[in-house]
Amino acid sequence: MAQNNTMTREARKASQNQTRSKTGRGGQPKRKRPLWRRIIRWALLLILAGILLGAGLFFYYAKDAPKLSTEELTKGGSSVVLASNNHQITRLGSENRSYVKSSEIPQQLKDAVVSIEDRRFYSEPLGIDPIRIVSSALHNITNPNSAPQGGSTLTQQLIKLSYFSTNKSDQTLRRKAQEAWLAMQAQQKYSKEQILEYYINKVFMSNGAYGMGTAATLYYGKSLSQLSLAQTALLAGIPNAPSSYDPYVHPDAAKARRDLVIQAMLDNKKITSAQAQTAINTPITTGLKSQSEVTASENNAVIADAYIQEVVKQVKKLGYDPYRDNLTIKTNLNWDAQQHLYDLVNGDTIAFPDNSLQTGVTITDPNNGNVIAMVGNRKVGQVQMALNHATQTDRSNGSTMKPLLDYAPAIEYLNWATNHTVDDSEYTYPGTNIQLKDWDLQYQGEMTMRQALAVSRNIPAVRTLETVGLSKASSFVSNLGIKIASDAGLSVGIGDNISTLQVAAAYNAFANGGTYYQPQYVASITTADKVVHHYDDNEGQTAMKSSTAYMITDMLKDVITSGSGTATQISGLYQAGKTGTTGYTDEELAKNPALNNTVKDSWFAGYTKHYSIAVWTGYDKSAQQGVADQTIAQLIYRNMMSYLSTNVTNSDWTKPSTVVRIGNVLYVKGHQPATTTDNKPSSSSSSSSSESSSTSVESSSSESSSTSVESSSSESSSTSVESSSSSSESSHSEGSDNNNETGNKEGV
Repeated sequence: MAQNNTMTREARKASQNQTRSKTGRGGQPKRKRPLWRRIIRWALLLILAGILLGAGLFFYYAKDAPKLSTEELTKGGSSVVLASNNHQITRLGSENRSYVKSSEIPQQLKDAVVSIEDRRFYSEPLGIDPIRIVSSALHNITNPNSAPQGGSTLTQQLIKLSYFSTNKSDQTLRRKAQEAWLAMQAQQKYSKEQILEYYINKVFMSNGAYGMGTAATLYYGKSLSQLSLAQTALLAGIPNAPSSYDPYVHPDAAKARRDLVIQAMLDNKKITSAQAQTAINTPITTGLKSQSEVTASENNAVIADAYIQEVVKQVKKLGYDPYRDNLTIKTNLNWDAQQHLYDLVNGDTIAFPDNSLQTGVTITDPNNGNVIAMVGNRKVGQVQMALNHATQTDRSNGSTMKPLLDYAPAIEYLNWATNHTVDDSEYTYPGTNIQLKDWDLQYQGEMTMRQALAVSRNIPAVRTLETVGLSKASSFVSNLGIKIASDAGLSVGIGDNISTLQVAAAYNAFANGGTYYQPQYVASITTADKVVHHYDDNEGQTAMKSSTAYMITDMLKDVITSGSGTATQISGLYQAGKTGTTGYTDEELAKNPALNNTVKDSWFAGYTKHYSIAVWTGYDKSAQQGVADQTIAQLIYRNMMSYLSTNVTNSDWTKPSTVVRIGNVLYVKGHQPATTTDNKPSSSSSSSSSESSSTSVESSSSESSSTSVESSSSESSSTSVESSSSSSESSHSEGSDNNNETGNKEGV
């Protein structure tokens, strides 16, 4: 009975529970929740899950983002290279960019950029703009046929330009997440003014220009602060689509974009309606440089290619990176002279035999060592950083070495007079069986030093070097920037592998009275923070006595007036110079008979009191082709020296008090003859035969590779140069024998 009662109670309780589940608390039937509430609930859950998933994915991508650094945000700049007259030659760097600091950016440009690119820039706390992102997304969805709107802030755009590709194919979720992450970091690390500065300097502005400061100079020839409102608006609008808004290629589109910027500035209350209307009415071409001016920089870089190569080397030696440090490099380049020289060797003023004949030319200022012009090649098209023949040191300078290594040391150390007797007779290099010969295979016997130098006889030059001593002579030229190899033989007296730069710089010392200046390309460097470093205080060093320089110069005048360099004569100009050629060995001629009556290298180096010019001509493939016309180097020199000398004074060198002139003979003071009544040529009594005994024996291997040829042209139509020197010191004729030196062997 009790059991039945219990079961009855349990059954009753179960029945009550079942009833209760079907009703509410008040006993009323329970109502189902509306469908819309369930939809919202699930939507919110999905949104929350999406947010969590998105956040997780965001941080998953962001963890691999590049490291934010100021260097990345500011790098990519270029250095401006200027000629001595501030003419812009070119820019160095992967990007044509001149960096401008925030203080140099006018407020007008800042307003223009912010108005068109990111109106809420100054109020964005995160570096990203969620409102803009959403509105842009909605616009792009609802207007699929219109131009897509971007949701990136200025900060994001800066990050994209600094770290990521701008190609649409690269705009992935991963990259967008990393871009936003870095933008948020940048917002915390940098001020708004810094971010805007970085952006304005980073953007591409078409026509190879990066940064709005660069564009201001490129398009208008002005600084940012000098631009009008219309010009400023054009620059602010270009970065959105640089190619489409190029004012030269698409002027109408550029104007439409510019006017859009102006309207945005008006809407943003940065300008008045009157200012906006005036700017909109301004033609797009107002103040715009011609397109040819804009593209001239590339041509300038080709014209000055050899010079620029040397500028880069010098700037690096000074501790700068010319490709990344945003420098302004002012050089010593005479732009007019450089352009004239380039046109001369690439034009038809001189009859080059073909386009393969190469040349290297260096022009320096003897009074400070400044390199004022240089070409390293010809007929190479638009190639930049091409082989620079002006500084190459793998071709012999031939007889342009004779004044430097042979005769100047003889005057410096042995006090030889200009009429010192030298011997042009059969000669064999010491310790060998190698005979030294001249082009004519003849010997002219005794002659004066003056004549031997003027007509460039080889044997007297090498005998002189042997008498001085190769060690002493090498020490002498080391003070002129020329290093003679320790294992060199006496054959270096008629040529060694040195460059036109070295020859021109060494001849400077003859021109200025004995001082050697290190060749200098850079006058000043202005760093990105506007600090100017000057390098125009080039201090020279005494390389020889003034008596040596004057006496060599006096003898080298004869090379031009009556010797081997008559094609360089310029009427009335006081100048001195030396020819130089290198011939082929018998073995080379045997392999290629076509090389007969040609030379491997043809030189002329000459100078006035204002300029020193060294010219080399030859073929890169010299084993296949030689120089037939040996006057071309002389004609290049004559044309350039004539051009340069037009607007400078023309005066003869002043004889120093340490030189005594007796008749037409020059003596080092204290070493002139006791009597002054005899004007006959005589050997200087100061020479010492004991010097020759100290000369080391030369090995045969050191002599066998050197050959040289001298050629004198009779083609010159110029009148004779004024010269204080005279050929009367020599009893030997300086006539027709000099005028056809085409096969002179200077060491078999």
